Amino acid sequence: MVGQPQNSAGSTPTPATPASTEIAATTEDKKPQQLPQAQNPQNPESHPPPPLSPKTDPPSEAGKAELPSTPTRAEHPSPTIPLIHEPVFPLPNPNTGPALDTLSYLESASLMSGTLESLSGLGEDGSSVGSDSEINGLTVRRTDKYGFLGGSQYSESGEREVRVEVARQREMKWLDMFKNWDKWVKHRFQKVKLRCRKGIPSSLRATAWQLLSNSKELLEANKGKFEELEREQGEAKWLDIIEKDLHRQFPFHEMFAARGGHGQQDLYRILKAYTIYRPDEGYCQAQAPVAAVLLMHMPAEQAFWCLVQICEKYLPGYYSAGLEAIQLDGEIFFSLLRRTCPMAYRHLKKFKIDPILYMTEWFMCIFSRTLPWACVLRVWDMFFCEGVKIVFRVGLVLLKQVLGSVDKLRELQGMYETMERLRNISPDTIREDVLVQEIVTLPVTEALIERECSIQVRKWRESRGELTHQPVRRLHGTRAIFEHKRRAAAISSGGSFSFLGSSVPPPGPLRASSRMQSKKRGHETKDPQKQKE
Repeated sequence: MVGQPQNSAGSTPTPATPASTEIAATTEDKKPQQLPQAQNPQNPESHPPPPLSPKTDPPSEAGKAELPSTPTRAEHPSPTIPLIHEPVFPLPNPNTGPALDTLSYLESASLMSGTLESLSGLGEDGSSVGSDSEINGLTVRRTDKYGFLGGSQYSESGEREVRVEVARQREMKWLDMFKNWDKWVKHRFQKVKLRCRKGIPSSLRATAWQLLSNSKELLEANKGKFEELEREQGEAKWLDIIEKDLHRQFPFHEMFAARGGHGQQDLYRILKAYTIYRPDEGYCQAQAPVAAVLLMHMPAEQAFWCLVQICEKYLPGYYSAGLEAIQLDGEIFFSLLRRTCPMAYRHLKKFKIDPILYMTEWFMCIFSRTLPWACVLRVWDMFFCEGVKIVFRVGLVLLKQVLGSVDKLRELQGMYETMERLRNISPDTIREDVLVQEIVTLPVTEALIERECSIQVRKWRESRGELTHQPVRRLHGTRAIFEHKRRAAAISSGGSFSFLGSSVPPPGPLRASSRMQSKKRGHETKDPQKQKE
């Protein structure tokens, strides 16, 4: 806790009034207690708890006089993460410049190199912004409807709102689907996809994401597993990096603003549990923002299993050592760019801007650090339903918007200018409805991605040799996960597997291509509102 400012020399100290004394006593009562030390309970000060971030220089006397003395208060203390008492710093204007939590392209490249050093801090002192006590009412700050206190992803109140009656009608439709989820996925998946593209109601988003990813069933099949993982000690090298990364995840969001607050503690629990659940993969820094987005919508255990599905089914190999999968997808992405926007392709090729320099953060964080928050949620709704093709489409649409015209390229006459534009895409230039419409109409299908993947794997082997890591085949969204589950169940029971209504099983690994998904099945009801892939 920061000390009170000292009286200037020669001034007469003012005695405390009864009211001020009472307030001081109340403040003292609300101080969070230090966690007990297991090594030496008689002398707790001999082994102070390790800080969550590197130690910073103490503020000057002038700075002390300006800082409030409200301590940070964590609502759910954790024996693993000690509580840190630190001053509260004023929030910047939400309309000034990009968010400080945005990774630079050089930092994205450091992710690719596999280095374990933490990324640079938010400020010179590496502190988070805000505190639980401020959020809980001691200092009133207006958050947007998503919980952001500021930053580039702060949403203005003037955004178009859905009428209440329309929102309630959509909620009822989703609740009806939840009651018979497997039947909807099996027989009316095109309708499910259409509703995901329209946007999942915010009140039902957590449940929908878990059903779309099949993480709900995974949780039910592994009851108690998350608590079991939490009780294990974990590997020190991963835990140290995770602790240093906690305060960098959405520091302008009320859930993660407090150093050592409940949001950061839950994030630590999830990331630590994953390193124990998948010790061969450990921890990758890009997993932290993904887990943080999930935590904004659901409890820690549900978020953990949802993260597992993303890492293992949707984006397998993205967070493994060497990150070969993301490098391979970078080559696929660049090849698709040549098809969809030749002008942007030629510009990037002219200045030798490798895709890994700008798409690493986009893909690995699923655009959670790049787009306005309303767009992030719409992209995630479609991603959980349709898989990685949505990630490819969003990236291609962004490049088309930034580099897709002569007028735009006239301002970007070099590598530096181009990279600055790509890593600082102005949220004012992105309209939610326009972005979604361009995403759903872009002709990039699962079949095209898989075909291009085969080409790039062959080129990789010719130039670099065999892949070090062979991740499992990724599944393109809800329908592919559902069919994979049915296939596995049929094999385990020893019965025959009818693939999408066909009596002949598919050759080789399961491929949920658009061609297979569009096969007509006699027992299904035709949907008049089918959309193209």
